[in-house]
Amino acid sequence: MVFCPLIRTFAPMEMKTILTNAIKITFPILLGGAILYWMYRGEDFGRFFHVMTEEMNWTWMLLSFPFGILAQMFRGWRWKQTLEPIGEHPRTSVSLYAIFLSYAVSLIIPRIGEFTRCGVLKRYDDISFSKALGTVVTERAVDTLIVMSYSGLILLIEMSIFGTFFQKTGVSLDHLLSQFSLTGYLVTAVCAIAALILLHLLLKNFSIYNKVKMTLSGIWEGVLSLRGVKNLPLYLFFSIGIWVCYFLHYYLTFFCFDFTANLGIGCALVSFVVANFAVIVPTPNGAGPWHFAIKTMLILYGVADEQALWFVLIVHSVQTMLVVALGIYAWAALSFTKRISKDDFSRNEERGMRNEITSA
Repeated sequence: MVFCPLIRTFAPMEMKTILTNAIKITFPILLGGAILYWMYRGEDFGRFFHVMTEEMNWTWMLLSFPFGILAQMFRGWRWKQTLEPIGEHPRTSVSLYAIFLSYAVSLIIPRIGEFTRCGVLKRYDDISFSKALGTVVTERAVDTLIVMSYSGLILLIEMSIFGTFFQKTGVSLDHLLSQFSLTGYLVTAVCAIAALILLHLLLKNFSIYNKVKMTLSGIWEGVLSLRGVKNLPLYLFFSIGIWVCYFLHYYLTFFCFDFTANLGIGCALVSFVVANFAVIVPTPNGAGPWHFAIKTMLILYGVADEQALWFVLIVHSVQTMLVVALGIYAWAALSFTKRISKDDFSRNEERGMRNEITSA
């Protein structure tokens, strides 16, 4: 009888947590699925497979793969470099596997990859979870600064392209907006609301961290880690290289199709920027918002509606399969990776120093 009130108190709290987690998992999937359904309803998918097998130049798609892989590798190398000043020394291979796996896991539950990769380092290299999470916060801040910088520059440079387009076609902005259907406005509104919900959840999560002294301490230490980065030029190279590789991974796919091959790098840059903001909406790998944003920009540059639809579907699907393949590779590699503790690392470091002294 004594435990009955406790059970009655605990049960609603547990159910609320389960319901909240279920919404966090299902909402992004349903949102992305709804946008894709709206975009591709009534389309002939036989045409989709025909474009993939008969009209697509797979050479350029394969050439884009190394840049997609290199972007993730740069992120892994940069992460290892950020952890070292705060006394954490993960193996390079484990850092890379953690990044590969984090991208793949985020296909199922958006944004969960940040926690996954910190968990991998904790499990295999005994790296402090809270410190690793703090460096992830640092990464996000640096990446946001880079994205905002090049986005403003590119949109400023390419603004003339929009003016030229309107002059040549005689299309005014009012006329362009009138081409949006009620459903188009609805999808845009839903994406904006979803972005606000994501922002609310992130702020809520940070308020939770503030209540936990140990976690807050680890995060703050991670944020301050940039001050101790040994090779700052290399860190900047990795940071810029990540986004250059992301862009090339996307841009080279333009040459896979006749209808995008001659659009030029300006179109690729603008659509890349717009897509970066679209994927803020929490869906698996940006599915839905990414398609909608890229398709809209391609149409603005003169690509036919159907061709734009097939481009975004094929490119996103193939590049997502690459993320899945890297995740599977990382999972398999980690299953053969030996776990080590900080004591193991210290002994190996001391042994290496003794060997160097003996050799000298």
